[in-house]
Amino acid sequence: MTRQIAYLGPEGTFTEAAALIYDSTATLLPYPTITSVATSVDNGNANLGIVPIENSLEGSVTDTLDLLIHYTDLKIVNEIVIPIEHCLLMKERVPNHDIQIVYSHPQALGQCRNFLENNFPSAQIVAALSTAASVEEMLNCNSPAAAIATRRAARIYGATIVSEGIQDNLNNTTRFVILAKEDHEFTGNDKTSICFSFGEDKPGILYMVMGEFASRNINLAKVESRPNKETLGRYIFLMDLEGHRTETHLSEALNKVRENTSFMKILGSYPHYSPK
Repeated sequence: MTRQIAYLGPEGTFTEAAALIYDSTATLLPYPTITSVATSVDNGNANLGIVPIENSLEGSVTDTLDLLIHYTDLKIVNEIVIPIEHCLLMKERVPNHDIQIVYSHPQALGQCRNFLENNFPSAQIVAALSTAASVEEMLNCNSPAAAIATRRAARIYGATIVSEGIQDNLNNTTRFVILAKEDHEFTGNDKTSICFSFGEDKPGILYMVMGEFASRNINLAKVESRPNKETLGRYIFLMDLEGHRTETHLSEALNKVRENTSFMKILGSYPHYSPK
């Protein structure tokens, strides 16, 4: 039976491109927001969901982090990393100085910040729900407008590609995570994502947690924090660890962390991404 994958749509987004690479045989279901992707998996309309979580230029996708921390019990079952190339699209080619509005997803706008400042210093910059949605908004705009999106979006929606490769750094990649009701079984080349917070703020508490991993020779692949959404200055910490949650040394460390934090959540164990 063909599996169904929900993704951040509509057609023509980078998330759709990642989904096609991840499973070209799947039925792809576009959803307008990251939350609605997760909801579709939660309620059984899709087997998997795929959402962006981190970009090499702009950092973490906070909507995805907040979803995993606060709003879903779905687990990360896999990940995929793809190169990102942005294109400037218009209804028809006009001089840059005539453009009054530029639409795109906030991440894409950030990844093309220098290009926008150099070419559209007076244009209004407008955030869209996705790069593909920005093309639709641009085409429906009554003022001269442009959008930052993919080549595929240009083909789908009938827009004109004015410039290609407009991202500020050619080594621009985005990491996507695949969400499911259960995470991945042990493979021997795994990583585990967790989040946690403390009930009180005192010297050395984060050092203590990191020490549980260091003493067991567990490498920390990533460490960051997000506001806990309750108290100013209080944070939830996120870590990517090398290893699978079922391995004895990692399981012991996670149990110790759970004992010394007010909140801990395992976001999933899954294989390290390796390009095919």
